[in-house]
Amino acid sequence: MPRAARPYTTMNEPLTWILAGALTVGVVVLLLWLGRRRQQRARDAAARREAQRMALEQAEHASRAQRVATELERQTARAEAEHMREIETGLAQRLAEQRAAETALEAERARAEQEEALQREARAEAQRQQAVADEARRLAEERAEAERREAERLDAERRAREEAEQAEREAQAARQAAEAAEARLAQERADAERRAREAAEAAARAERERQAAEQAAREAAAREAAAREAEAAAEAERQAAEARARAAATRELRADETLVLVADDSKIVRVKISRLLAGQGYRVALADSGEQALELMAAERPHVLITDVEMPGIDGFELTRQVRAAAATAELPVLMITSSDDKQDEARAAGVTQLLGKPYSEEALIAAIEAARLAVRVPA
Repeated sequence: MPRAARPYTTMNEPLTWILAGALTVGVVVLLLWLGRRRQQRARDAAARREAQRMALEQAEHASRAQRVATELERQTARAEAEHMREIETGLAQRLAEQRAAETALEAERARAEQEEALQREARAEAQRQQAVADEARRLAEERAEAERREAERLDAERRAREEAEQAEREAQAARQAAEAAEARLAQERADAERRAREAAEAAARAERERQAAEQAAREAAAREAAAREAEAAAEAERQAAEARARAAATRELRADETLVLVADDSKIVRVKISRLLAGQGYRVALADSGEQALELMAAERPHVLITDVEMPGIDGFELTRQVRAAAATAELPVLMITSSDDKQDEARAAGVTQLLGKPYSEEALIAAIEAARLAVRVPA
């Protein structure tokens, strides 16, 4: 196992880092102390120089100041030497402790590696024993399977013998039954021939009765058709009489009575159609949208509606659908003007009477309006 993955090494790494940190802190403290001692010595040297200056100024105290300075320097040197020995002793002790800790860690790693090797050997031995047990179990299962297949083979042979004996008995019974069936079949064949003769006679009688019934049905249908034709002729005569009466009481709508509503968002188109229709003597109402066209129709019902397909809001198809949905305008002729050739199906579904493509001829527009006008009858 790599060192980074050993459990005991991982457990003792914090101790190693603590010892290294403690040693580092000790070294830093020693350096700081030495720095302070150098500063102290500098200050002491300055003090000595000041003492010498004072000794020159005060001769009577020179000797005593010199002795005091000498003694102070000697004591300071002894203190520094003693402190340095203490620091060196502490560092040596810490280094010895760190080496002992490292030695203990190495021993712990060796024990862990030895224990891991023993565990690997134990696992390998357990796997070998498991493999032996699996092989023994497989052999036992194979023997049991072979014994089971042999027992099944013997049982299949026994059942085959029993089935063969049963089949022989059934074949004997079948032969006996076939002989009896053959006798019954001969009797049934004779009975069938007799019944066939009787059925043929009955079918002949039924055919004669069917032909008679069909003849009666044809005669009844002819009488019913004649009655329906008489009723239809009477109804046609009545409707013709009513039409003649209505024609006598009504007249064709004049051009100056015909109101044409033009719905188009283009002012140019509205003016053009208005001038054309006014020149033919028609009354004209103009709407620039589908909504305005519905408002005008609510005030006065027109006789013809001319609409564009594409308009803001309610377009031509929706306007036509709403016109067809209202009972008062359900039969109103609607002429739609479009520039597209693929609007036939949608126009037919909406209920447009006639679709005019752009450009359209004025004669075609006038002819369409005239056809719508002539279809309207007003009281005479």
